Amino acid sequence: MSTAENQSGNDVPADAPHACPGTSSNLAGQVSACAGCPNQSICSSGETRRIDPALVEIAQRLSSVKHIILVLSGKGGVGKTTVSVMLARALARNSQLRVALLDIDICGPSVPRALGVENEQVHPSGSGWSPVYVSENLSAMSVGFLLTSLEQAVIWKGPRKDNMIKQFLLDVDWGEGELDYLIVDTPPGTSDEHLSVVNYLKNVASLSGCILVTTPQEISLQDVRKEISFVKQTNLNVLGIVENMSIFKCGKCHKESQIFPK
Repeated sequence: MSTAENQSGNDVPADAPHACPGTSSNLAGQVSACAGCPNQSICSSGETRRIDPALVEIAQRLSSVKHIILVLSGKGGVGKTTVSVMLARALARNSQLRVALLDIDICGPSVPRALGVENEQVHPSGSGWSPVYVSENLSAMSVGFLLTSLEQAVIWKGPRKDNMIKQFLLDVDWGEGELDYLIVDTPPGTSDEHLSVVNYLKNVASLSGCILVTTPQEISLQDVRKEISFVKQTNLNVLGIVENMSIFKCGKCHKESQIFPK
């Protein structure tokens, strides 16, 4: 069954007929439209309607988080991680708030360096992995903390990245009490990581939505439009769109100039 089904709000595989009732429907594999569909046998078996136990565990694990915000971008190099870090730091300025930043850019983790804690490591505890604390009320978790050196490359395929994200959501101990904000920094585009995190968080009530980051060039705007399409298909709320690198303000004359003139 094609993984494209995970991008759809009604669980319709990419290779299914137009009138497909959806893999999670009680009619899956049983109506006339299912005849000849390559997925009919697995749908009619009821396998697609079973609830993944991991989804229930993740929902329970994150039940103490008030707000989960994903930070997305259609293209790399637009400052998505910078926005994630600045958002987390801005929220953490309020000492009454507990904030965490989760980096799920598995093959290109840059949150540790952006936070200035790239030489730190995570440690296992009786209740899971202990994140790295940037300040008393700001913590972070990234695969970058698990590498043996800063130059080590992460060359993983989809299933292994999926398992890593699941482990982050299940095993990271963000501390006692409620977590006010969990900011999730994602890779650019729509990759395995996006499909995994949206699937694992779909039953989590505190998933507030996402913030999209772009720059003014049309080539970047084209990609963010595709990202908006992905967001709509996965029923995520768009909390806002950040246009980064819009202007440059001279430190001497204070004149503002467009970095990418339109």
